[in-house]
Amino acid sequence: MAETQETVFKSVQELASSNQVPEKYIHTRISINNSCPLLDVPEVDLSLLISPTSPARQHELNKLQSGLKSCGCFQVINHGIADSFLDKVREISKEFFALPAEEKLKYARTVDDMDGYGNDSVLSEKQKLDWTDRLYLNVFPDDTRKLQFWPQKPECFRAVLEEYIENMKLLSDSLLKAMATSLNMEENCFLDQCGEHRTMVARFNFYPPCPRPDVVLGVKPHADGSAITILLQDEEVEGLQVLKDDHWYRVPVIKYGLLINVGDQVEIMSNGVFKSPMHRVVTNAERERNTLAVFIMPDVDVEIGPVEKLINQERPRAYKNVKNFVDLFFQSYQQGKRPIEAAMIS
Repeated sequence: MAETQETVFKSVQELASSNQVPEKYIHTRISINNSCPLLDVPEVDLSLLISPTSPARQHELNKLQSGLKSCGCFQVINHGIADSFLDKVREISKEFFALPAEEKLKYARTVDDMDGYGNDSVLSEKQKLDWTDRLYLNVFPDDTRKLQFWPQKPECFRAVLEEYIENMKLLSDSLLKAMATSLNMEENCFLDQCGEHRTMVARFNFYPPCPRPDVVLGVKPHADGSAITILLQDEEVEGLQVLKDDHWYRVPVIKYGLLINVGDQVEIMSNGVFKSPMHRVVTNAERERNTLAVFIMPDVDVEIGPVEKLINQERPRAYKNVKNFVDLFFQSYQQGKRPIEAAMIS
Protein backbone atom coordinates (compact mmCIF):
# COMPACT_ATOMS: atom_id res chain seq x y z
CA MET A 1 0.00 0.00 0.00
CA ALA A 2 1.43 3.36 -1.00
CA GLU A 3 1.43 6.06 1.63
CA THR A 4 -1.23 8.70 1.06
CA GLN A 5 -1.01 12.44 1.65
CA GLU A 6 -3.80 12.18 4.22
CA THR A 7 -1.79 9.84 6.47
CA VAL A 8 1.03 12.37 6.70
CA PHE A 9 -1.20 15.07 8.17
CA LYS A 10 -3.14 12.95 10.67
CA SER A 11 -1.77 14.39 13.89
CA VAL A 12 -1.65 12.20 17.00
CA GLN A 13 -1.97 15.42 18.98
CA GLU A 14 -5.45 15.91 17.47
CA LEU A 15 -6.44 12.34 18.32
CA ALA A 16 -5.31 12.87 21.91
CA SER A 17 -7.34 16.07 22.29
CA SER A 18 -10.47 14.26 21.08
CA ASN A 19 -9.75 11.27 23.37
CA GLN A 20 -9.74 8.88 20.39
CA VAL A 21 -7.57 5.79 19.97
CA PRO A 22 -8.16 4.32 16.51
CA GLU A 23 -7.70 0.57 16.03
CA LYS A 24 -4.48 1.00 14.06
CA TYR A 25 -2.71 2.23 17.24
CA ILE A 26 -3.80 -0.67 19.45
CA HIS A 27 -1.45 -3.58 20.15
CA THR A 28 -3.34 -6.70 21.16
CA ARG A 29 -0.51 -9.23 21.15
CA ILE A 30 2.08 -7.61 23.39
CA SER A 31 2.14 -6.85 27.10
CA ILE A 32 2.75 -3.19 27.93
CA ASN A 33 3.99 -2.61 31.47
CA ASN A 34 4.62 1.00 32.48
CA SER A 35 6.01 0.04 35.90
CA CYS A 36 8.67 -2.55 35.02
CA PRO A 37 12.03 -2.48 36.90
CA LEU A 38 14.54 0.34 36.45
CA LEU A 39 17.54 -0.45 34.22
CA ASP A 40 20.98 -0.07 35.76
CA VAL A 41 22.54 2.29 33.20
CA PRO A 42 26.17 3.30 33.84
CA GLU A 43 26.86 7.03 34.20
CA VAL A 44 30.05 7.93 32.34
CA ASP A 45 31.85 11.20 33.07
CA LEU A 46 32.98 12.62 29.71
CA SER A 47 35.46 15.03 31.30
CA LEU A 48 37.37 12.03 32.72
CA LEU A 49 36.79 9.85 29.65
CA ILE A 50 38.57 12.24 27.27
CA SER A 51 41.39 13.21 29.63
CA PRO A 52 44.47 11.10 28.72
CA THR A 53 46.21 12.10 31.97
CA SER A 54 43.33 11.37 34.33
CA PRO A 55 43.95 8.38 36.62
CA ALA A 56 40.16 7.81 36.56
CA ARG A 57 39.99 7.49 32.76
CA GLN A 58 40.31 3.71 32.67
CA HIS A 59 37.50 3.36 35.18
CA GLU A 60 35.21 5.44 32.93
CA LEU A 61 36.26 3.41 29.85
CA ASN A 62 35.41 0.22 31.75
CA LYS A 63 31.96 1.59 32.67
CA LEU A 64 31.31 2.59 29.07
CA GLN A 65 32.34 -0.85 27.80
CA SER A 66 30.29 -2.62 30.44
CA GLY A 67 27.15 -0.63 29.57
CA LEU A 68 27.49 -1.25 25.84
CA LYS A 69 28.06 -4.98 26.32
CA SER A 70 25.29 -5.56 28.84
CA CYS A 71 22.42 -3.25 27.81
CA GLY A 72 23.73 -1.32 24.81
CA CYS A 73 23.59 2.11 26.43
CA PHE A 74 25.05 4.49 28.99
CA GLN A 75 24.37 7.99 30.32
CA VAL A 76 27.01 10.63 29.67
CA ILE A 77 27.41 13.37 32.29
CA ASN A 78 29.81 16.32 32.60
CA HIS A 79 29.69 16.58 28.80
CA GLY A 80 30.44 20.29 28.71
CA ILE A 81 27.04 21.42 27.41
CA ALA A 82 25.52 23.99 29.77
CA ASP A 83 22.37 23.02 31.66
CA SER A 84 20.77 26.31 30.64
CA PHE A 85 21.40 25.53 26.97
CA LEU A 86 19.82 22.06 27.27
CA ASP A 87 16.80 23.77 28.85
CA LYS A 88 16.65 25.99 25.76
CA VAL A 89 16.81 22.97 23.43
CA ARG A 90 13.92 21.35 25.28
CA GLU A 91 11.99 24.62 25.18
CA ILE A 92 12.14 25.04 21.38
CA SER A 93 10.75 21.53 21.01
CA LYS A 94 7.86 22.18 23.39
CA GLU A 95 7.12 25.53 21.76
CA PHE A 96 7.06 24.04 18.26
CA PHE A 97 4.62 21.26 19.14
CA ALA A 98 2.44 23.76 21.03
CA LEU A 99 1.96 25.86 17.88
CA PRO A 100 -1.44 25.88 16.14
CA ALA A 101 -1.92 23.00 13.69
CA GLU A 102 -1.90 25.31 10.65
CA GLU A 103 1.53 26.68 11.64
CA LYS A 104 3.05 23.22 12.11
CA LEU A 105 1.59 22.04 8.82
CA LYS A 106 3.76 24.59 7.01
CA TYR A 107 6.58 22.14 7.72
CA ALA A 108 4.67 18.93 6.98
CA ARG A 109 6.67 16.30 5.18
CA THR A 110 5.45 15.08 1.82
CA VAL A 111 4.90 11.43 0.91
CA ASP A 112 8.26 11.44 -0.89
CA ASP A 113 10.29 12.96 1.93
CA MET A 114 11.58 11.95 5.35
CA ASP A 115 12.25 15.54 6.42
CA GLY A 116 9.51 17.54 8.05
CA TYR A 117 6.65 17.36 10.53
CA GLY A 118 4.48 14.26 10.59
CA ASN A 119 4.27 10.76 11.98
CA ASP A 120 4.59 7.17 10.73
CA SER A 121 4.88 6.39 7.05
CA VAL A 122 1.98 4.04 6.38
CA LEU A 123 3.25 1.16 4.28
CA SER A 124 0.63 -1.54 4.91
CA GLU A 125 -2.94 -1.99 6.09
CA LYS A 126 -1.83 -4.19 9.02
CA GLN A 127 0.84 -1.81 10.31
CA LYS A 128 0.49 -0.61 13.90
CA LEU A 129 1.18 3.10 14.27
CA ASP A 130 3.22 4.94 16.91
CA TRP A 131 1.48 7.36 19.29
CA THR A 132 3.81 10.22 18.46
CA ASP A 133 4.24 13.26 16.25
CA ARG A 134 7.74 14.04 15.00
CA LEU A 135 9.83 16.71 13.39
CA TYR A 136 12.55 14.96 11.41
CA LEU A 137 15.45 17.02 10.05
CA ASN A 138 18.69 16.21 8.26
CA VAL A 139 21.17 18.48 10.04
CA PHE A 140 24.69 17.51 8.92
CA PRO A 141 26.48 17.96 6.56
CA ASP A 142 25.03 21.40 5.83
CA ASP A 143 24.24 20.53 2.21
CA THR A 144 21.79 17.82 3.36
CA ARG A 145 19.64 20.37 5.16
CA LYS A 146 16.23 21.10 3.68
CA LEU A 147 15.65 24.43 5.33
CA GLN A 148 12.05 24.68 4.11
CA PHE A 149 11.26 22.15 6.87
CA TRP A 150 13.14 24.03 9.62
CA PRO A 151 10.55 25.93 11.70
CA GLN A 152 10.69 29.73 11.78
CA LYS A 153 8.72 29.65 15.03
CA PRO A 154 9.87 29.80 17.73
CA GLU A 155 12.20 32.43 16.30
CA CYS A 156 15.32 31.03 17.96
CA PHE A 157 14.67 27.46 16.72
CA ARG A 158 17.28 27.40 13.95
CA ALA A 159 20.04 29.10 15.94
CA VAL A 160 19.54 26.81 18.94
CA LEU A 161 19.44 23.65 16.80
CA GLU A 162 22.59 24.67 14.89
CA GLU A 163 24.48 25.20 18.15
CA TYR A 164 23.21 21.88 19.51
CA ILE A 165 24.38 20.05 16.38
CA GLU A 166 27.87 21.55 16.72
CA ASN A 167 27.95 20.11 20.24
CA MET A 168 26.71 16.73 18.96
CA LYS A 169 29.46 16.55 16.34
CA LEU A 170 32.16 17.01 18.97
CA LEU A 171 30.46 14.64 21.41
CA SER A 172 29.92 11.86 18.87
CA ASP A 173 33.57 12.01 17.75
CA SER A 174 34.74 11.75 21.37
CA LEU A 175 32.38 8.87 22.12
CA LEU A 176 33.22 6.81 19.03
CA LYS A 177 36.94 7.18 19.85
CA ALA A 178 36.34 6.21 23.49
CA MET A 179 34.30 3.17 22.45
CA ALA A 180 37.21 1.94 20.31
CA THR A 181 39.75 2.72 23.05
CA SER A 182 37.68 0.76 25.60
CA LEU A 183 38.27 -2.35 23.44
CA ASN A 184 42.01 -1.60 23.15
CA MET A 185 41.54 -0.75 19.49
CA GLU A 186 42.99 2.13 17.45
CA GLU A 187 40.82 5.07 18.51
CA ASN A 188 39.68 6.03 15.00
CA CYS A 189 38.63 2.55 13.86
CA PHE A 190 34.87 3.19 14.27
CA LEU A 191 35.05 6.86 13.31
CA ASP A 192 36.92 6.07 10.07
CA GLN A 193 34.24 3.57 9.05
CA CYS A 194 31.64 6.30 9.40
CA GLY A 195 33.46 8.11 6.59
CA GLU A 196 34.17 11.74 5.83
CA HIS A 197 30.57 12.29 4.75
CA ARG A 198 28.80 10.76 7.71
CA THR A 199 25.41 12.27 8.34
CA MET A 200 23.43 13.41 11.36
CA VAL A 201 19.67 13.45 11.68
CA ALA A 202 17.69 15.18 14.44
CA ARG A 203 14.27 13.88 15.39
CA PHE A 204 12.11 15.89 17.78
CA ASN A 205 9.52 13.57 19.33
CA PHE A 206 6.24 14.62 20.91
CA TYR A 207 4.17 12.03 22.79
CA PRO A 208 0.73 13.40 23.72
CA PRO A 209 -1.13 11.92 26.69
CA CYS A 210 -2.78 8.66 25.65
CA PRO A 211 -6.14 7.38 26.98
CA ARG A 212 -5.02 3.73 26.63
CA PRO A 213 -1.39 3.36 27.77
CA ASP A 214 -2.06 -0.34 28.42
CA VAL A 215 -2.41 -1.10 24.68
CA VAL A 216 -0.72 1.81 22.82
CA LEU A 217 3.01 2.45 22.29
CA GLY A 218 4.73 5.75 21.65
CA VAL A 219 7.29 3.88 19.55
CA LYS A 220 7.08 0.19 18.69
CA PRO A 221 10.01 -2.12 19.62
CA HIS A 222 13.06 -1.61 17.40
CA ALA A 223 16.84 -1.20 17.42
CA ASP A 224 18.37 1.91 15.84
CA GLY A 225 19.94 1.80 12.38
CA SER A 226 22.54 4.41 13.35
CA ALA A 227 26.16 4.06 14.42
CA ILE A 228 25.18 5.67 17.72
CA THR A 229 22.16 7.64 18.92
CA ILE A 230 22.31 10.55 21.38
CA LEU A 231 19.03 11.14 23.23
CA LEU A 232 18.03 14.19 25.22
CA GLN A 233 15.23 12.80 27.36
CA ASP A 234 12.25 14.64 28.79
CA GLU A 235 13.50 16.06 32.08
CA GLU A 236 10.52 14.80 34.09
CA VAL A 237 8.55 12.10 32.27
CA GLU A 238 9.93 8.58 31.75
CA GLY A 239 8.87 6.53 28.77
CA LEU A 240 11.86 4.77 27.21
CA GLN A 241 12.23 1.04 27.89
CA VAL A 242 15.07 -1.32 26.90
CA LEU A 243 14.84 -5.07 26.40
CA LYS A 244 17.48 -6.99 28.35
CA ASP A 245 17.50 -10.77 28.88
CA ASP A 246 13.97 -10.94 27.42
CA HIS A 247 12.59 -8.49 30.00
CA TRP A 248 11.65 -4.83 29.60
CA TYR A 249 13.32 -2.27 31.87
CA ARG A 250 12.61 1.44 32.35
CA VAL A 251 15.45 3.79 31.43
CA PRO A 252 16.04 6.36 34.20
CA VAL A 253 15.97 10.08 33.47
CA ILE A 254 19.04 12.17 34.34
CA LYS A 255 17.89 15.74 33.83
CA TYR A 256 21.06 17.08 32.23
CA GLY A 257 22.59 13.79 31.16
CA LEU A 258 22.51 12.45 27.60
CA LEU A 259 21.60 8.84 26.89
CA ILE A 260 23.87 7.14 24.37
CA ASN A 261 22.91 3.89 22.71
CA VAL A 262 24.67 1.75 20.14
CA GLY A 263 22.97 1.40 16.78
CA ASP A 264 23.09 -1.65 14.52
CA GLN A 265 26.01 -0.25 12.52
CA VAL A 266 28.40 -0.14 15.49
CA GLU A 267 27.19 -3.60 16.54
CA ILE A 268 28.37 -4.73 13.09
CA MET A 269 31.67 -2.80 13.34
CA SER A 270 32.36 -4.27 16.79
CA ASN A 271 31.56 -7.79 15.52
CA GLY A 272 28.79 -8.04 18.10
CA VAL A 273 30.87 -7.06 21.15
CA PHE A 274 28.63 -4.01 21.60
CA LYS A 275 24.91 -4.72 21.45
CA SER A 276 22.36 -2.54 19.67
CA PRO A 277 19.49 -2.69 22.15
CA MET A 278 15.86 -3.34 21.32
CA HIS A 279 13.87 -0.50 22.83
CA ARG A 280 10.39 1.00 22.82
CA VAL A 281 8.52 4.00 24.19
CA VAL A 282 5.45 3.58 26.38
CA THR A 283 2.67 6.15 26.64
CA ASN A 284 1.35 8.11 29.59
CA ALA A 285 -2.31 8.81 30.38
CA GLU A 286 -1.74 12.15 32.11
CA ARG A 287 1.40 13.79 30.78
CA GLU A 288 2.94 14.69 27.46
CA ARG A 289 6.58 13.85 26.81
CA ASN A 290 9.20 15.58 24.61
CA THR A 291 12.55 14.12 23.54
CA LEU A 292 15.23 14.87 20.94
CA ALA A 293 17.19 12.05 19.31
CA VAL A 294 20.27 12.71 17.17
CA PHE A 295 21.30 9.79 14.96
CA ILE A 296 24.93 9.54 13.83
CA MET A 297 24.90 7.71 10.49
CA PRO A 298 27.88 6.38 8.49
CA ASP A 299 28.33 7.63 4.94
CA VAL A 300 25.90 5.64 2.76
CA ASP A 301 28.63 5.19 0.11
CA VAL A 302 31.11 3.64 2.56
CA GLU A 303 31.06 -0.09 3.22
CA ILE A 304 31.10 -0.99 6.89
CA GLY A 305 32.01 -4.31 8.50
CA PRO A 306 33.58 -5.89 11.58
CA VAL A 307 36.99 -4.48 12.57
CA GLU A 308 39.55 -7.17 11.72
CA LYS A 309 41.15 -7.15 15.18
CA LEU A 310 37.78 -8.06 16.73
CA ILE A 311 37.53 -11.26 14.66
CA ASN A 312 39.22 -14.26 16.24
CA GLN A 313 38.72 -17.92 17.10
CA GLU A 314 36.66 -17.14 20.20
CA ARG A 315 34.58 -14.59 18.28
CA PRO A 316 34.35 -15.56 14.59
CA ARG A 317 33.15 -13.04 12.05
CA ALA A 318 29.42 -12.59 12.71
CA TYR A 319 28.44 -9.99 10.09
CA LYS A 320 28.89 -9.38 6.37
CA ASN A 321 30.14 -6.06 5.05
CA VAL A 322 27.21 -3.79 4.19
CA LYS A 323 26.61 -0.46 2.49
CA ASN A 324 23.72 2.01 2.89
CA PHE A 325 22.33 0.11 5.88
CA VAL A 326 19.88 2.89 6.70
CA ASP A 327 17.72 2.21 3.63
CA LEU A 328 17.31 -1.36 4.79
CA PHE A 329 16.50 -0.09 8.27
CA PHE A 330 13.48 2.04 7.36
CA GLN A 331 11.88 -0.71 5.29
CA SER A 332 12.44 -3.30 8.02
CA TYR A 333 11.31 -1.06 10.90
CA GLN A 334 7.84 -0.44 9.52
CA GLN A 335 7.45 -4.18 8.87
CA GLY A 336 8.47 -5.04 12.44
CA LYS A 337 11.68 -6.81 11.36
CA ARG A 338 15.25 -6.37 12.62
CA PRO A 339 17.36 -5.12 9.71
CA ILE A 340 20.61 -6.33 11.28
CA GLU A 341 19.48 -9.91 10.65
CA ALA A 342 20.09 -9.35 6.92
CA ALA A 343 23.75 -8.58 7.73
CA MET A 344 24.32 -11.62 9.95
CA ILE A 345 26.41 -14.55 8.77
CA SER A 346 24.26 -17.61 9.40
